[in-house]
Amino acid sequence: MGVYALYWKLEEAFESIETELSHPECHMLIKLDQPKRMGVLAADMLTVPSTITATADALEKSGYLKRERDPMDRRAWLLVLTSKGEDARNMLVAEAGALFHRASGLNADETAQFAQLAHKIRDTILKTGIPEGLKK
Repeated sequence: MGVYALYWKLEEAFESIETELSHPECHMLIKLDQPKRMGVLAADMLTVPSTITATADALEKSGYLKRERDPMDRRAWLLVLTSKGEDARNMLVAEAGALFHRASGLNADETAQFAQLAHKIRDTILKTGIPEGLKK
């Protein structure tokens, strides 16, 4: 129940970040640590590609990202942060980290352990798939 409580506390605290961006837009910017195809980003965000397209369209229109051809496959497109997008991402990552530390009460070593365990859980979920009832 601790993870569940932490999730809801972080969701509540995330709303306090002052930004013009929606929650899905913030989530996408945080996940765009490097240029990514939309299908890869959908898997990273544990959502469906149609959600990614709508969010990417809004972020592109607002100047936070752009689409570029994938040099490895000219048929595919990559989502790439602009300078504005990188600045917003850096702010969001810093704010999210601070919120996590305040909400969790974990020290640096405990945070590193939690991150390792959370990564393992995420990998397991990605390998086994998400039950339909849990998809957003």
